[in-house]
Amino acid sequence: MVYTPKEELDNRIKKFQSYLIAKELDGALIIQNADLFYFAGTIQQSHLYIPSKGLPILMTRRSFFRACVESALDCIVPLESWRDIPGFLQANGYDLPKRLGLEMDVLPINLFLGFREIFPDVEFFDVSFAIRHIRAVKSKFELAALRRAAKIGERTMQAMHELLNESITEVELAGKLEAVARAAGHQGFVRFRLWNNELFYGHLMAGKCAALTSYVQSPTGGSGLSPGFPQGPSLCKIRRGKPVLFDYVFISDGYIVDQTRIFAVGHLPNKLLQAHQATLEIQNTIAEAAKPGTTGDEIYHLAIKLAKELGYADNFLGFEKNRITFVGHGVGLELDEYPFLAKGQNMLLEAGMIIAIEPKVIFPNVGTVGIENTFVVTEHGAKRITLGSDEVAIL
Repeated sequence: MVYTPKEELDNRIKKFQSYLIAKELDGALIIQNADLFYFAGTIQQSHLYIPSKGLPILMTRRSFFRACVESALDCIVPLESWRDIPGFLQANGYDLPKRLGLEMDVLPINLFLGFREIFPDVEFFDVSFAIRHIRAVKSKFELAALRRAAKIGERTMQAMHELLNESITEVELAGKLEAVARAAGHQGFVRFRLWNNELFYGHLMAGKCAALTSYVQSPTGGSGLSPGFPQGPSLCKIRRGKPVLFDYVFISDGYIVDQTRIFAVGHLPNKLLQAHQATLEIQNTIAEAAKPGTTGDEIYHLAIKLAKELGYADNFLGFEKNRITFVGHGVGLELDEYPFLAKGQNMLLEAGMIIAIEPKVIFPNVGTVGIENTFVVTEHGAKRITLGSDEVAIL
């Protein structure tokens, strides 16, 4: 079954070919799963050659049958070994490239060295920035998938009202909520582009556990279950009056939305409720400012300025040396897509970009409050995709 229409793939490939022509490249070889899915509509083990002019060719090792079923591309051929790629290109009427683009931000060194062996006379160039920039602006087809993911998120967040109770452990509660998400069509696996960044659904943590930092690029970390995966839910029990952070990724047909809500059993101290309201004000201010032509750096410093004015400079996005330097990020097929609403990021926002805005206030040894929603950038500011109330839910 073809999931991505041929017209959609053709439009993406044409945009990329315009870049190849502008950079005087003969073509590009695409192998990373998210990029393969974007340009070919399948992640079956393949090498996709996109020439600067003409039709792309998808060379597939495993499973060729599924690649033919899943992809709407015109030219799909079986491949025994990646070392046969030059011969396959010539056999199918392609000139061997002299200037070839590769995804050098994620390409393993050994594979790059192998490409240098089979293409001895080729000059290689990094095309990863261009691919990520093209992917940042979403089509109507992609927006529809993101809205389906948001519905999975809404259903799972609603289940929290039935499943949250005092004394249940974080990981037991997480498992029950993840079952709801899976039954609604969540694919489970979360894709990252950044090296060694990992995530299993997201972070569900309560009280001081949610204020514990870890290695992952996130304002929250959590202790996890062991040093083998030291993030996310643990065996700690939910306690009355402690903030429960539910920061999860929801996915439909490969497309990601990112969402955070705060829950509590019984009550929550006014200090935390007030801090949460401050994050809502910051989120809404960012959403109004996130218009085409604005940079991620400008958005980040706007958030920092407002957090300081509201009295949360010491705890916004972390504390002491554990503070992160972003207040949002792009999402799509990967959780860390362009653009980044971060310090020093000067990429201009464009209409159709998808951003997850996540202002959070973290109190060490107490807990975390805050919000995260996924938005689409429009000429009039960012419009929300994710669903449900932003207020703290006291159960």
